[in-house]
Amino acid sequence: MAYLDHAATTPVRPEAVAAWLGAPSGNAASLHSTGRAARRVLEEARESLAEQLSCDAGDVIFTSGGTMADNLAVRGIHMARHTADRRRDTVVVSAVEHHAVLDTAAALADGGRARVRVLPVDHVGRVRLVEAEALLADEGARITVLSVMSANNEVGTVQPIAELAALAQTQGVPLHVDAVQSVGWWGAPPAPGAAISVSGHKFGAPAGIGALVLPPTIPCHPVVYGGGQERRIHSGTLNVAGAAAMAAALQASRGSTLASAEPGLSVVDLRHELVVAIRDAAPEARVVTSPDALPGIVSVMFDGCEADALLMLLDAAGVECSTGSACTAGIPQPSHVLEAMGATAAQARSALRFSLGWTSSRADIAAVAKALPEAVARARRASAGARRAS
Repeated sequence: MAYLDHAATTPVRPEAVAAWLGAPSGNAASLHSTGRAARRVLEEARESLAEQLSCDAGDVIFTSGGTMADNLAVRGIHMARHTADRRRDTVVVSAVEHHAVLDTAAALADGGRARVRVLPVDHVGRVRLVEAEALLADEGARITVLSVMSANNEVGTVQPIAELAALAQTQGVPLHVDAVQSVGWWGAPPAPGAAISVSGHKFGAPAGIGALVLPPTIPCHPVVYGGGQERRIHSGTLNVAGAAAMAAALQASRGSTLASAEPGLSVVDLRHELVVAIRDAAPEARVVTSPDALPGIVSVMFDGCEADALLMLLDAAGVECSTGSACTAGIPQPSHVLEAMGATAAQARSALRFSLGWTSSRADIAAVAKALPEAVARARRASAGARRAS
């Protein structure tokens, strides 16, 4: 199989496997020798992550992954600041955030605990700075947290984080950056003092481990209660092996930034070859991803096709990718990201995301080029037949 779904999860790196297997099995909260050994490995992993993320070790709070880190940041920061000052009642998010952020904000609004303001984006999915500046200036006294991802998980668009951080700092608003997609490529986003979510399986650690970088200057209420671990902000028995693996994976990914499995070719080089191959194989396809997007991601709309059908046809031909849409309870929904960028619902339902990573090679590109023409033709016929039947 040609695996082109690294943005969903990338294969575990050998460095992470070694760190996982070498970690002690004890509980890091135990006081006996095995527990102390586990605590030592945990704190070494914390220090390694902090060095790579340009923060203090005490800022790193281990979580179960990016979704938990996003929930903790958005809900926890909002509730802490709202509790301290009831006039602060507004969460600000961009229109293209991951559902871990959008649904958390929506849940706060549904529960009557917050009002939510959504920042619009331009045709490539980038937050409009003029509108962000105006909103922060008008409502800064009411805003508890501004949450904007560093790079989009569907189309790869890179956000102006440094500029947004400066605007937020001017208004005294904490910034949360979902850096789940970008941190394995570029390290910490350019936003010192911000809360930052990361997820290990995006850069070569096993799934089930992540972190929230939370400077002590940002108040945050816990969303999980129990033993008081992680500064009493995120309770639960700590995943020592996962933490060690995540630190090793991030170090490996940062040490080989942009490297692919193809000798002499970076992931960006492969992405260019993939775009050319897609356009040659399906001339009507429209590449959504901009050239300056996150390395490895190529989002493509295939007009006249239902992405689910096209995905399964490609899968049967040995090519693994993902749709550009979210799927709730088994019901395909148009991508909220593409719709925010101006796509129609039909166009948003036609999008596939191909994503490359550290194991990618030219063989993957060749597999796409070979499988795509027939898959697109069959998907279009199926979609046309469905429209006629309805």
